[in-house]
Amino acid sequence: MSMPKIHYHNLTPSLYTLCIGLLFSILLFGGCAGESESEDFITSVNFEEAEFAPFVEPDFPFITTSMDGRNLGSGFPEDNIAARVLAIKLGEDAYLSFDTDMLRWSVAWTGEFMPMVTMAQISYQDFHNKDNLIPTISGEPKITTGLYPGWNGSNPQFTDPRPAPANPDMLAWGPLPTEIGRWNGLYLNDGEVVLSYSVKGVGIFEKPGSIKINDETGFIRTISTQGSREELTMVAAEVTNGTRSEIRGNSAYIYHGENEESITAVGFTEEIAGVTIDVIADRYIVLSIAAGNNDLEFNAIIWKGSTAQTGTFEQMLSDSKPDMPEFIKGGSSPWNEEVLTRGQISPDTAAFVTDLLTLPIPNPWKRNVRVVDVAFFGGSRAAVVTFEGDVWLVDGIDDDLKRLSWKRFASGLYEPQSIEVIDNQVYIFGKEGIVRFHDLNDDGAADYYENFSNLMVQSIETREWASDMVHAPDSSFYISKFGALDMGPETSSPKSLMGFRAGSPHDGSILKISADGRQIETYATGFRGPYIGIHPETGVLSASDQQGNYMPSTPVMLVGKGDYYGVPATAHLDPIPDVTPPLAWLPHRVDRSGISQVWVTSDKMGPLNGEMIHMSYGRPGLFRVTIDSTGKGVQGGISLLKGHYPAPTMKGVINPTDGQLYVTGFSLWGTNTSTISALLRIRYTGMESHFPEKFYVRDGGIVIKFDTPLDEETAKDPGNYIVKRWNYERTEKYGSGHFKLDGTAGEDILPVVEVGLSDDRKSLFIAVPDIKVVMQMEVSYNLKSEKGATLEDVLWFTINDVVEPDLPAEGFSEFKLDEISYDYDAQLALEKGNNVPTLALGSQLFLKMGCIACHAVDQNSEGKIGPGMVGLFHADRPLKDGTTVIADEAYIKESILNPGEKEVEGFEEGMPSFLGILSETEIESLVLYIKSL
Repeated sequence: MSMPKIHYHNLTPSLYTLCIGLLFSILLFGGCAGESESEDFITSVNFEEAEFAPFVEPDFPFITTSMDGRNLGSGFPEDNIAARVLAIKLGEDAYLSFDTDMLRWSVAWTGEFMPMVTMAQISYQDFHNKDNLIPTISGEPKITTGLYPGWNGSNPQFTDPRPAPANPDMLAWGPLPTEIGRWNGLYLNDGEVVLSYSVKGVGIFEKPGSIKINDETGFIRTISTQGSREELTMVAAEVTNGTRSEIRGNSAYIYHGENEESITAVGFTEEIAGVTIDVIADRYIVLSIAAGNNDLEFNAIIWKGSTAQTGTFEQMLSDSKPDMPEFIKGGSSPWNEEVLTRGQISPDTAAFVTDLLTLPIPNPWKRNVRVVDVAFFGGSRAAVVTFEGDVWLVDGIDDDLKRLSWKRFASGLYEPQSIEVIDNQVYIFGKEGIVRFHDLNDDGAADYYENFSNLMVQSIETREWASDMVHAPDSSFYISKFGALDMGPETSSPKSLMGFRAGSPHDGSILKISADGRQIETYATGFRGPYIGIHPETGVLSASDQQGNYMPSTPVMLVGKGDYYGVPATAHLDPIPDVTPPLAWLPHRVDRSGISQVWVTSDKMGPLNGEMIHMSYGRPGLFRVTIDSTGKGVQGGISLLKGHYPAPTMKGVINPTDGQLYVTGFSLWGTNTSTISALLRIRYTGMESHFPEKFYVRDGGIVIKFDTPLDEETAKDPGNYIVKRWNYERTEKYGSGHFKLDGTAGEDILPVVEVGLSDDRKSLFIAVPDIKVVMQMEVSYNLKSEKGATLEDVLWFTINDVVEPDLPAEGFSEFKLDEISYDYDAQLALEKGNNVPTLALGSQLFLKMGCIACHAVDQNSEGKIGPGMVGLFHADRPLKDGTTVIADEAYIKESILNPGEKEVEGFEEGMPSFLGILSETEIESLVLYIKSL
């Protein structure tokens, strides 16, 4: 029989359940039908046409964010700022900002929730909007506390106990010292939040809530303590303009205002043995819990209003009773629906092809799904995390991808970029720290969001990203954090060195977290914006960084303990040590935004088995990295894995079941992509590959090994190779030009004097004179295989040590280096080319050099981080220093060679110099092209 199709994507949960029941009945009593007839599948996603609901979901109780409450007005503390808070909806238009670092109510308010202004929030529907702000509240503040512990021992503390920053103008960040307290996590229970923390070793659960009577809102703190070995104190409210205070029964009152027309009150719903209330300095209302108490459960009501409404507050006390839910058992899932998608399998047209795992857009919640990382449980199941702070579980990842089932698992996270699955438990790393999730009742949704570790200090600086997390073979974790880049909204952080602000003491670092999450150590420093990778068996740690100030181009590193990578603003060391050289550099035009790495540990990826893969956000694409450790210093070579990458390639993982590489990423900054986000499978087809197996530099030349025999005529022709080299300069300027070994601007062109072919005709020795230590070498070739296939590629090397070759051991029994003449005329080693500027050449260079990723050449500048080029020539350009300049030919040339000299207002991202990269002819051609737009 033919089954009816039911479109369930926008149904309510109850209607969805009814429809599923109906479908089951039809199947049970009416016979079986084909899968394609009974279920709807999403087969493609169009982000531009998708309709997304607001970032804050009406039925989900919290988001994790930051909060700046320093300007709330008279009577409120002026130091109230927090980098990590839970913004909780309490009902009745009442809200709470709970500072998980300091275990305090930073602000409770009424009216509107808060503006969605963080980077994830503001780009949620406007995908490339980067005009983010520091979060504040939208409504009317009622209750606050200042920058001190919300709980303590017998003596409350009204100063910040965290380690003082080195700069007196900086703020302290990070969690409370563990001897005072620790944030344990939150329970999600049927639309309510229960907070879990410990103070002086005493476990405390708290359910925040609200009560409304006569248009007056009171805030409820339902507290449950697990006994108390010593006296505890809780600061319930601070009033900075209090005139007098009093204690009446179980309640404390602070009067404020010129005529004491306002009052802040805190009280208990009933007398509780061992719990008292006090006011300190007519400013702080403090609750005390006596030592030796058994488990307690009580309500504290906090209210601010007109003195004439005090009776309403007292009615709140009588109407409110403690009501702590049985949250330990878990609550019902907020998301019962599944979303079905069907992947797109690529035909086997090359050795490696890209399959697309279709994302769940649209979905019942009209939620955006910008996937940033993926991890596998094993079998056909994976977990993905999105930049908007959701975790989804995906089932059905098999060979044909015909039925991918997506279900939501967790939400409310703070701009996470990493996910791991360990012993079937999901971990994410975001600005709140590392969160471990627990599904307490096995209903497919997380009930307990455990703070596995928040020891990594997080500042409120918006560009101090929680960028990456990897799990080590010894069960520890490595995490990486961006430097506090001098971009985005200004906060209280003073400027540091050029391009940086004074963020946290952990910014620009790689940190090691112990297996239990309770210990932290700084592993390596001096990064601008690091992402990392790890070999899951050997524990070898790798990283990349973002070109910018003090980072001249894109590096790939092998990271050791104590390494320093060249950014003094994030060294966190005194004295600053020597810079650790990277494994290899990549030119900016090749990879202008390096991200993480993944090791191919399976035996299912053919020529990539055992290799390191580096991911590029901006290109986007994948690079194979070879490691040469035969000399005194480790060094490497890099080649591009050509393929189709419709979205940025950011994070990757090997699926333990099929052994293939899965890659995620989303678009926010400038990138050459056709879609906002994608989950991809890079699949090995078994077809012959034409990229090199191994490649490395030796004294006297370059060795390249292929897995197919080469055509002898093209292989031995020196004219089929171009070899260049140059150094970078590490300065405070954004990026670097190219410089010859003598220090002048430009690139050395080295001649290929002879080419040797190995005995099996699968390897080359490209004889090149004057091999020296250099930051960047580039080798391009155009050959043919024995079967006539074109082998055309570019390889990039870094030479940290010149290693002597052993050609007989490499399979070159007939090729003798001592018979080669390396004499050459340096003046003859010049690139051939047209010395006449042309519009066509300028157009080609605009694409080749990556200019198109940052600068629009039409009226649509969406997603571009630099000024548009249309109508630029002879236009007035407003600069950051307040002056204006005309964009004539001289200005355009200066912007190409020294872009930091005149920075355009409104564009925060820097641009690298093309000094020594482009010839005068090429620069003139680019000017011609820009003038034509």
